[in-house]
Amino acid sequence: MAAKKPQSPSGAERNPSPPAPRLVGKVAVVTGGSRGIGYAIAHALAAEGCSVVITARNSRKLAAAARQLSSAIRRRRPRIVPQVCDVRDPQAVEALFAEVKRCFGRLDILVNNAGITQPVATVEETPLEVWQDLIATNLTGMFLCTRAALPLMRPGASIVNNLSAAAKQVFPNYAAYTAAKAGALGFTLSLRQELIPRGIRVTALMPGATATDMWDQIMPDAPRNRMIDRGSVAQAVLYAVLLPPNANLSELMLDPARGAL
Repeated sequence: MAAKKPQSPSGAERNPSPPAPRLVGKVAVVTGGSRGIGYAIAHALAAEGCSVVITARNSRKLAAAARQLSSAIRRRRPRIVPQVCDVRDPQAVEALFAEVKRCFGRLDILVNNAGITQPVATVEETPLEVWQDLIATNLTGMFLCTRAALPLMRPGASIVNNLSAAAKQVFPNYAAYTAAKAGALGFTLSLRQELIPRGIRVTALMPGATATDMWDQIMPDAPRNRMIDRGSVAQAVLYAVLLPPNANLSELMLDPARGAL
């Protein structure tokens, strides 16, 4: 008896449906979302169906990033809202979250990502204005955005503060940056304890050296091929916000050699 020919797979088996987006109906704010890590995080959230408000200080670059993000996400295209905001400015921050409330009425995910670096300099060489700008952007801005966001957040919401390995590791000649990031870690851990009773998860994200254009300012010859990819940082954020509501994760560190710790 002749052997039966194996049946060819059906069309559904040949072309399995992509997994359903996991953040449909959710709303996120990503500060500093026009480029680098912030853009990668916004893209990862939007790809899961999340509506995303991205912020930056430069209106032209922000509008271009929003257009690029909207065109890149084609499946169940979520809403992408660009909002110019300088996180150092309390009035600009209040305007940002007033717009979030007007557009969506609530907020599920806050990613405090906006940040700047500093020129290589000893403490003795560091100008006061550099110190003040680092603290205002990397620490006070995080406080202002968090304070304005909390009235819009419900149990099950998530806050991810993008810090740096500098929050725990000493980097000489980067005192202003290191102080701001260490302060941001203290703020994050205190905030986490405050919000546990409210069911809002708070995570400190501390990536190691990540391949972004920020290195052009401080070390143009830095070996980008040995750094963490921006997409890997974005996936860590996605992991944090997709945890079950009753899960808690205080810190998520990324090391270029070992991955997530």
